[in-house]
Amino acid sequence: MVLQHKQRLSVLLFLSALMSFLMSIYLFKSCDCIIYWGCEFFTVSSHSLNFYWISDWVSLSFSSLVFLVSFCVFCFARWYMSEDVFYYRFMWLLLSFVISMNLLIYSGSFLSLMVGWDGLGVTSFLLIVYYESKSSMYAGFLTLLVNRLGDLFLMCLFFYFCLQGLSLLGNYQSNIILVLFTMGALTKSAQYPYSTWLPAAMAAPTPVSALVHSSTLVTAGIYILVRASMTSPLPQSMLNVLLLSGSVTTLLGGLCASTEFDIKKIIAFSTLSQLGVMVFCLGLGSTFLALMHLYMHALFKALLFMVAGCMLLLSYGVQDIRLLGSLTKRYPIFLVFLNVSFFNLIGLPFYSAFYSKHSILNLLGSSSVNFFSMVVMCLGVGLTSIYSLRFLKVLNWNQSSMVVSQVNNFPLLFYIPFIILFSGSIFLGKFFSYMNPSLYISNLTLKIWEPLIYILILSFLFWSLFFFKVGSSNILVSMFYTSFLWGSGPYLVSGFTSCKKSLECGWVEPAVYMSKFQTGLKSINQSFLLNHWFAVSYFYLSVWGFLMWFLFLRLS
Repeated sequence: MVLQHKQRLSVLLFLSALMSFLMSIYLFKSCDCIIYWGCEFFTVSSHSLNFYWISDWVSLSFSSLVFLVSFCVFCFARWYMSEDVFYYRFMWLLLSFVISMNLLIYSGSFLSLMVGWDGLGVTSFLLIVYYESKSSMYAGFLTLLVNRLGDLFLMCLFFYFCLQGLSLLGNYQSNIILVLFTMGALTKSAQYPYSTWLPAAMAAPTPVSALVHSSTLVTAGIYILVRASMTSPLPQSMLNVLLLSGSVTTLLGGLCASTEFDIKKIIAFSTLSQLGVMVFCLGLGSTFLALMHLYMHALFKALLFMVAGCMLLLSYGVQDIRLLGSLTKRYPIFLVFLNVSFFNLIGLPFYSAFYSKHSILNLLGSSSVNFFSMVVMCLGVGLTSIYSLRFLKVLNWNQSSMVVSQVNNFPLLFYIPFIILFSGSIFLGKFFSYMNPSLYISNLTLKIWEPLIYILILSFLFWSLFFFKVGSSNILVSMFYTSFLWGSGPYLVSGFTSCKKSLECGWVEPAVYMSKFQTGLKSINQSFLLNHWFAVSYFYLSVWGFLMWFLFLRLS
């Protein structure tokens, strides 16, 4: 009976998550060992190409996280995509994506890594273009273009492996291997200047966004960097590249999210910002903290995307947060899930993300990081609080609402994935602190006062970014002008000149274009809202700076 039910894949994923989690706990506490297993595929000119997989507490724990988030997304998609005529095709595409991700996680040789890497690229492209609209096609080809650049680095690495007679991923005998691995991982994790594909991928259905932007595709590059740095230390030049790229990406995501009104794009830019935090942490040399923050981010970001999907489902595709006010008052349980997700994003005590985020800030304050990266990173972290509070204020206190769907109550099984992610977003950080007592949140100390003064001065300089234009293009709208760089390819420009404000045009989320809601938009003074939110944002930034200053003086 279970094998014929629509939730049979979800049951399989849950059992896999439970088994992987128990095995990872055993390997972490009892024996810190690495198990290689596989077979020889074939031999060419005395060079053997092998399929090897690796099992240790890192791969097993990350695999259990992917299985758990996939279980929650599959349960959510069971209700979200229930009216889709190609429901089973969609679910099998999602399952193929999860299998490809696990092949990459357990890969111990370069050949098995390429299988998982290319599997992620193909399945992600098919999921992004699922609705077959112009915006979906544009986003799919943009994602394919940027990820092919990362494949180029890996193909160069493959030729180098063949020349050196290497097969296993642990044989990092040259810095060239680490450099190529790092450059390929930066494209997969959407680090600047390869960031444009991540917000464009929002054209996919919301269950795909919840899976891709939480624990799978965007974290694949982070995981590869964690694996590489655990085997051999990265050269100092690549650490500087990670520090610069991570800090700029964090600032870019925060600035773009602070000026956006599309609910899915705001969450996408917040994902971009948190990916920058992880890469920055790798640049500081702490692989465990980067992996820990990856786990925390996967849970609350999947929860956030699923709540956003429920809002889209109830409003028939309205994605402007100015038109979704008072929706959470009609469904207060979604308000609870939404607030917990953003509280984790901000890093409030003592949610799960607090333990990882504040440990990273503690490491930043005690390390000898170059001044530019430190200032940019601090501004990016501050902007996280700004756009999070802005998002919550618009949804929780705005009375403008365009809700056109009324659902009396959802079944109890519908809330199971939400409750699982909700619990993980609260208790996982405490669990990690028990597993590793060295994660005790110590005093945040900063011996130099001048950088804080410079941060306040530079915050006024960054104000110009909101108004600086070249021609008719704003620097924030164009993501520091990278959208035009990657969007000017011959395969992307032709046929995609029309701009749509509605991304999701499927069976569940019909094409409700913003022109149908001109009456609601006209009642909102947009210029007032724009200036109002800039003022509120910088007020919150000033409050945040004052609190951090007081904290440093109090604890130092």
